[in-house]
Amino acid sequence: MCGITGFLDLSRRTGADALQATVKRMADRLLHRGPDDEGAWVDAEHGIALGHRRLSILDLSPEGHQPMVSASGRYVVVFNGEIYNFAELRQALEALGHRFRGHSDTEIMLAACEQWGVAPALVRGRGMLAFALWDRQERVLHLARDRLGEKPLYYGWVNETLVFGSELKAIAAYPGFQAAIARDALALYMRHNYIPAPHSIYRGIYKLLPGCTLSINGRQHIRAGDFSPYPHPDPRPATIRPVRFWSAREVAERGVAEPFAGSATEAVERLDALVRDAVGLQMVADVPVGAFLSGGIDSSTVVALMQAQCTRPVKTFSIGFGEPEYNEAEYARAVARHLGTEHRELYVSPDEALAVIPRLPALYDEPFADASQIPTYLVAQLARQHVTVSLSGDGGDELFTGYDRYFLGRSIWGKIGWLPERLRRGAAGALTSVSPRTWSHGLAAVSALLPRRHRYANPGDKVHKLAEVLSFRQPEAMYLSMLSHWKNPTAVVLGAQEPLTVLTDPAQWAQLPEFTQRMMYLDTITYLPDDILTKVDRAAMGVSLESRIPLLDPRVVEFAWQVPLAMKVRNGAGKWLLRQVLSKYVPRELIDRPKMGFGVPIDHWLRGPLRAWAEELLNETRLTREGYFNPQPIRQKWAEHLSGQRNWQYLLWNVLMFQAWLGEHEPTR
Repeated sequence: MCGITGFLDLSRRTGADALQATVKRMADRLLHRGPDDEGAWVDAEHGIALGHRRLSILDLSPEGHQPMVSASGRYVVVFNGEIYNFAELRQALEALGHRFRGHSDTEIMLAACEQWGVAPALVRGRGMLAFALWDRQERVLHLARDRLGEKPLYYGWVNETLVFGSELKAIAAYPGFQAAIARDALALYMRHNYIPAPHSIYRGIYKLLPGCTLSINGRQHIRAGDFSPYPHPDPRPATIRPVRFWSAREVAERGVAEPFAGSATEAVERLDALVRDAVGLQMVADVPVGAFLSGGIDSSTVVALMQAQCTRPVKTFSIGFGEPEYNEAEYARAVARHLGTEHRELYVSPDEALAVIPRLPALYDEPFADASQIPTYLVAQLARQHVTVSLSGDGGDELFTGYDRYFLGRSIWGKIGWLPERLRRGAAGALTSVSPRTWSHGLAAVSALLPRRHRYANPGDKVHKLAEVLSFRQPEAMYLSMLSHWKNPTAVVLGAQEPLTVLTDPAQWAQLPEFTQRMMYLDTITYLPDDILTKVDRAAMGVSLESRIPLLDPRVVEFAWQVPLAMKVRNGAGKWLLRQVLSKYVPRELIDRPKMGFGVPIDHWLRGPLRAWAEELLNETRLTREGYFNPQPIRQKWAEHLSGQRNWQYLLWNVLMFQAWLGEHEPTR
């Protein structure tokens, strides 16, 4: 795991010493991603500079140093990530005559690109990665990002120079960079709590989309206007755009069209074998390895299959909170005790959790408002005291129907979709005429009579969420509303026009028969990489910890799409198939409980210990002076939240995280 950065200066007017100094300065901004080693490689004649910060995981010797030159001398690479099947690829390459000086996966990837080409090598590899590969023979710079976006990669133009980096802070260190805020991207952030790819908070800087490569020919005269960040056609007359080497849409459509034909028992055995293999590959490292354990289905499955392949207790880590509705530590402890892991947990006081908040703007590099970033950072910090690599259970929700919205959305639309729109709007008005707090109090007694799996925290907010979706004409619009924080962000962000995204462009939707499947697909290509994986990567790398995600192994992903929906959702609950795998290792009573998520009580904190901090950031005079937001709707939400009339924690946290970020980053007007 590493930090990569660099640039291709097409003016080719800069000397080698200046290139070296600049790329080193950019790489130094990524010290947290790679504290063990540093390196730079430049070619002034062709204007190329590559910088690297290394967190040593495989081949701790100098043979793993980067930037790395291929055996033939043709390719130079800076690589971030891991190729888990590198031993299999090495064997195949050695049979073709390749010889290796070390045993790093980076050296294997270089040889694979030379032997088969960039895209075919990426298809053969199973792993997470972002890299920049300079072809000295063809003078082409190739940027690449893994299938599902586990590793980040930003790129864009500064005058005549293409710049790139694992994080925006490296790009911002390039001389002449203009930190102009993209108001349209800010509007997307206000809707989603993250900025969806390919957008970034800065104008002209983009995220490379997952599963794509981008190739820039250093011989050509290229301008910023020649680029499009989209792999599919768009209105821009771009000549250079990303190219997909792997398509989540094709995997989903093919899997549903050619479903797994075996029995449920055979499906359980197949999934068990695939996840076991993925976990086994991802446990390979030359440094200590552990796992995050929340006590939920996904992380418990990963830990169970780790322990099944270990002769020593696996090191596991969890975070606990004093508030029972946010605390999963007791469940994690019970699972760890049953599996026999070496378990560590940290109960976090409100003061300890609140102390993380000032670090978030620098940690996440652009506005990011998933409040579970706080416990994620804390558990990563705990794990880093004992291991250098930690496996997690992320991805299980998207692949195996773990979110409430999957089966609730289908159920709701099945019940309301046939009703006249006017009737649905009337019902929505009736539901919202009662405050969420009143609903929660009224439903508390009813909830206590229900089975535990049907009990939900904050039921009043869920009633209001239901009301919001009643009047939509198509289920995808209902889904977008369920995901949206600010429903009309352009009314809040001044001078913004919300861009078309994969969630609002039907041409990009996968052709899948079930609404649940369509929600899962859209989550897989948006919420998963841009929220979940971003959260984990920045939190872990912020403490120099490598995070690995076995459930996103491509073979697991492909099989998950082949599994019929009836093997995922049963009796109103998701993850049926994954539960069956886990029940082979852990008693059902330890895991048969409602999904809690990985949250913190932001709603209470905003009325208590965070109130003064929030009031300063939401000050009407300040908002007006900065000129990014319309203060009126924000101040209204703040007043309603403080009074207890409504719980606007998610909308307010969006604003607060942008305001905190703005205070740390001086924008260019």
